[in-house]
Amino acid sequence: MITLVLLPGMDGTGDLFAPFVSALGSDFPVLTVRYPTDGSQDYTALRDIAQSALPSGRPFVLLGESFSGPIAISLAASEPAGLVGLILCCSFVRNPWPLLNVLHSLVQLLPVKWIPVTLLNRVLLGRFATQQLRSAFNQTLARVSPDALRARMRAVLKTDVSTELKRIRIPSLYLRATEDRIIPPYAAELFSSSMPRSCIVDLEAPHFLLQAVPSEAACVIREFLREVAQDCNLALQTDL
Repeated sequence: MITLVLLPGMDGTGDLFAPFVSALGSDFPVLTVRYPTDGSQDYTALRDIAQSALPSGRPFVLLGESFSGPIAISLAASEPAGLVGLILCCSFVRNPWPLLNVLHSLVQLLPVKWIPVTLLNRVLLGRFATQQLRSAFNQTLARVSPDALRARMRAVLKTDVSTELKRIRIPSLYLRATEDRIIPPYAAELFSSSMPRSCIVDLEAPHFLLQAVPSEAACVIREFLREVAQDCNLALQTDL
């Protein structure tokens, strides 16, 4: 059976996957990778953490949410044993805000804990915000240190895994939120254009897609996992 490996967004805790994991049910086992809540780890350090958590001896699909998309791409390009599929959710191949590159050196001074939570909720959840989602996000954000958040913001501003993406040949899926106020729509096309076996699925959702519409996302991802599983069985039969 295929395991779904979840790589979290910028908070890194993995806690915000709870609604989606619940909606996915027990058809496929899930492994959630968790990043440190403190320190200033860059993409390289976090990639190593994710790589060490990958399942051994069984097939798996990587899902990179938002911030973790470049990590998922980098890992997939290294062709780890057992990897049979790749999913990106509201994510990117390279810095989605190139005009902000000039602010890279100023991110260290950003008072991330002073940014109004109501503003963050409006940007990340929009009209899909509920008291439960707002509470879960606020509690999760409070657990992550400002240093970790600033380091991850800096990492985004200088990331570009376009070269790694071109080496990937496994089936892939991109989940795009129609009301995403963080990642521009073209990020999905940039990902798909380099992938020979890719599909883009649009869902009516905000940037926090897996949290706002978990049932709809689970339905799409469940179907993708079943298709990948079928491909693996057919490939095995061909080899035999």
